[in-house]
Amino acid sequence: MPLHTEINFERELCESLAAAGWLYEEGDAERYDIARALFLPDLIAWLQTTQPTAWASLEKLHGAKTGDVLATRLREQLDARGTLDVLRTGIDMLGLKGRLAVAQFRPAFNLNADLVRRYDANRLRVVRQVRYSAHAGGILDVVLFLNGIPVATAELKTDFTQSVHNAIEQYKEDRLPQLKGKPPEPLLSFPGGALVHFAVSNREVHMTTKLAGPATRFLPFNRGNHGAAGNPEDPTGGHPTAYLWREVWARDSWLEILGRYLVPERNEKKQIVGTVFPRYHQLDVTRKLVADIATRGAGGRYLIQHSAGSGKT
Repeated sequence: MPLHTEINFERELCESLAAAGWLYEEGDAERYDIARALFLPDLIAWLQTTQPTAWASLEKLHGAKTGDVLATRLREQLDARGTLDVLRTGIDMLGLKGRLAVAQFRPAFNLNADLVRRYDANRLRVVRQVRYSAHAGGILDVVLFLNGIPVATAELKTDFTQSVHNAIEQYKEDRLPQLKGKPPEPLLSFPGGALVHFAVSNREVHMTTKLAGPATRFLPFNRGNHGAAGNPEDPTGGHPTAYLWREVWARDSWLEILGRYLVPERNEKKQIVGTVFPRYHQLDVTRKLVADIATRGAGGRYLIQHSAGSGKT
């Protein structure tokens, strides 16, 4: 098989994440719960590690059905409240006094040892070749999970055969959040599905937070190429888009993005209608500002230069 084929690009990306601490095993897609869009083994493992008392209470109440009851309740909450809110605030479960946390983001201070242990226990997993629909035969190249909850999908293309725009069109034409006459696809629907969808080639990255068929709006997630669009060559000889999985999807970086950077957009009825996901230059500059302030202290003045309409505000 030629080295430039998509399958090798996909494997290289996943193996790079695995080397950086992500969970990755061949055949993981077979353990994916299509109907509820969850990787349940990771969710259960995280709860047993971080909240053993709560898990024991659920098992006492539901017995062998605990996992199924949990998955059904979680899917209900994801659809009703949205993935971002569930990740950040947890869910209510019959039989528990408090909310059940489904993730732990880095605490502001490391004074609470229990929160630090929960953060370290987070299970990030990358799964290849995920059949996302019980009603269609479509397969997504890559899905990213946090404690069993899908947070991102990606379609990959190699520039030897196709471009990033082919991946974008694939999302618009073939990755529909709801097929006519069928229930919504839990992985692709808003707001209870994955938080962001990436179209990735060797040279470019684009992303969207809401799939809407042909009306889907993708934005560039490129670094910029010395004042021009796109990305510079990778100095290590790798793909120009390797920053996505080496830097953005790095464990602490990705958890910080999910925990702090995403912003829900709501209408006058407080209903979630969109999610703001930081573009690369926004993520980069805010992190540089925070690092500088941590070193120099507050009160400094900064000038951020970028093109018009780039989201500087």
